[in-house]
Amino acid sequence: MTSRPLHAVLPGGPGAGERVLGALEAALAGTGPAILPLDPALPRPRLAALLEAFAPSAVETAEGTERYRPARPAPGVGPDTALVIATSGSTGQPKGTELSAAALLASARASLRRIGARPGERWLCCLPVFHIAGIQVLVRSLVAGAAPVIDGRLGPGALAASGCAHVAVVPTQLRRLADAGADLSAVATILLGGAAVPPGLLADARAAGGRVITTYGMSETSGGCVYDGIALDDVSVEIGPDGRIRIAGPVLFSGYRLRPDLTAQARDGRWFVTSDLGEIGPSGALRVRGRADDVIITGGEKVVAAEVEAALATCAGVADAAVVGRPDAEWGEVVTAVVVPADLSAPPPLAEIRAHVRDRLPGYAAPAALLVVPELPLLPSGKPDREALRARAAAAPW
Repeated sequence: MTSRPLHAVLPGGPGAGERVLGALEAALAGTGPAILPLDPALPRPRLAALLEAFAPSAVETAEGTERYRPARPAPGVGPDTALVIATSGSTGQPKGTELSAAALLASARASLRRIGARPGERWLCCLPVFHIAGIQVLVRSLVAGAAPVIDGRLGPGALAASGCAHVAVVPTQLRRLADAGADLSAVATILLGGAAVPPGLLADARAAGGRVITTYGMSETSGGCVYDGIALDDVSVEIGPDGRIRIAGPVLFSGYRLRPDLTAQARDGRWFVTSDLGEIGPSGALRVRGRADDVIITGGEKVVAAEVEAALATCAGVADAAVVGRPDAEWGEVVTAVVVPADLSAPPPLAEIRAHVRDRLPGYAAPAALLVVPELPLLPSGKPDREALRARAAAAPW
């Protein structure tokens, strides 16, 4: 089988997003190499590790293109692969998700149909173009035949000033827009994904005029493939016997770059087995409970961190929160709430937090430890950095 070259693209400096857009367009059309967009701001050791793990044939920067020679030579990607997205599991080991042009285009077309977008309508890209969410904004723009506005600065007036019809954001961005009094009706559609949506955010955003559609997906599904709980056209969703969400359809990835072992673990026939727990309600809508690898086992009981976080989000005095497990000799793990208080000088006490959670979840899910922080560490995607949170909780003087 003929392979295709893979170029790492480091979009730094002015016009970075536009360079990725051009390289992506050529990759989708088959007139250029497959691309591996990487964050040029990554620490040099991390960047070097990713390049070695994915073994591109060249590296493209603002200064030009240079041949790359990995320590262990590797073949190119499959002839249908247009994009490799760097992801990592709970262990932090890098995985290169290979996506074909057909999968990316199927996702973009289904997305545009679902939201009722018209040809020529522009998208505002304010998400990193080295993550699948930002890449899909670019793909939708190419399918729509309209150049996107690529701008990472999403201030209160950005939506109206962009002249765009559609935008994709993560909850942190939408929260800041709503709190700043932004006119969310300035765009026709706001796609919201990338992390769990805090209670009240949707109501606040819709009250500010936003037509907000929640999305669920990941790199392996070419981005969001479930909108407001309902799968996109030709996408199937089911819950496996272990409670994990399983997805099938034309949007799925081809495999993990140079890791057939990881590919085999993630696929079950036509299904991609996600790391998320979920349930499908009577209406057929999917509800994501949380990540299977974020389940905390304390005293033999299983606690889904995301469900405790959702309860904490409605607790008086809590502005933001995350929940992690801290190793414990007696309990195995201790449910630990990492809380950003509304008033840093008067954080809610652990007893109040425990009582609030116990009113909504089983008693064993109530946090047994509280860590107060001024802000949560976030990944570039806008999700809480759970590895950093676990390390901080483990190092705290309890």
